[in-house]
Amino acid sequence: MSKLVTIFGGSGFVGRYIARRLAQQGWRVRVAVRRPNEATFVRTYGAVGQVEPVLCNIRDDASVRSAMQGAEAVINCVGILNEVGKNRFDAVQAEGPARVARLAAEEGVARLVHVSAIGADAQSDSVYARTKAEGEVGVLTHFPNAVILRPSIVFGTEDQFFNRFAAMTRFGPVLPVVGADTRFQPVYVDDVAKAAVMGAEAQATPGVYELGGPEVRSFRELMEMMLAEIRRNRVILNIPFAVANIMAGALGAVQVVTLGLFTNSLLTRDQVRNLRRDNVVADDARGFSDLGIAPTPMDAVVPGYLWTYRPGGQYKAINESATRLRKG
Repeated sequence: MSKLVTIFGGSGFVGRYIARRLAQQGWRVRVAVRRPNEATFVRTYGAVGQVEPVLCNIRDDASVRSAMQGAEAVINCVGILNEVGKNRFDAVQAEGPARVARLAAEEGVARLVHVSAIGADAQSDSVYARTKAEGEVGVLTHFPNAVILRPSIVFGTEDQFFNRFAAMTRFGPVLPVVGADTRFQPVYVDDVAKAAVMGAEAQATPGVYELGGPEVRSFRELMEMMLAEIRRNRVILNIPFAVANIMAGALGAVQVVTLGLFTNSLLTRDQVRNLRRDNVVADDARGFSDLGIAPTPMDAVVPGYLWTYRPGGQYKAINESATRLRKG
């Protein structure tokens, strides 16, 4: 056994947790990224030389092949939420996974894990969801024994969900959301990493797994929970889909007019389409229970990093406790 794994996108939010777990399991980890100089932090996950970032562009055959040579397992975590420059949904989420799977089969890689997303649907009007589905088809066409993971919204210290909206509360009394009634099943990032490691170590039956946490909440309920945790009173304003679509179109136009100098990471029309649909595990889907993993509840993790957004930060809880003592 070579115990060498290549993780495409291994310095990203989900990928870094997978890299850390595999290093702890004794694997040599090759982290394939576009900017290895910005991924040097992954080296700290293991002994000297155990975890190494390498240059790779998932849009290029030679680059992908070079990154996976000699690997026993390959994990693909590459994905985008909005299109910027050459990083288009088709290239990254449809063609990219197919390329990884085809070359992995040609290179004799034993196991392949692909991280997709709940909502992947070939018939969707969302390009994001449609290309996620096309990527899965490409993976299974070239590597039928692959393990495909479909997580819901992923939370954790570095997430771009709770952190993003908590940061928005600093700028005014209103917290705008699109799709307040849309339901999500947030999943802890390290639980997704556990599932990926099981796939890499042949402890998971090949196939598709939908990964959601133990709680299903609407977008509004998640924001209410977040506001309670950061001790801020804000009015949650649900923006109608029609209005959100106009706003997203305007933001996209600004990106085009500025030739990409302004990158629209706020809201796109494709994201509006996605927010019309619930993001929860299907009743008949395989999931954490089939992997023997007990998903982590939000309240076991979220308070550990959202406190930074409280007025007074870490001292807010101390002040509250002192106030209760004085009243007593």
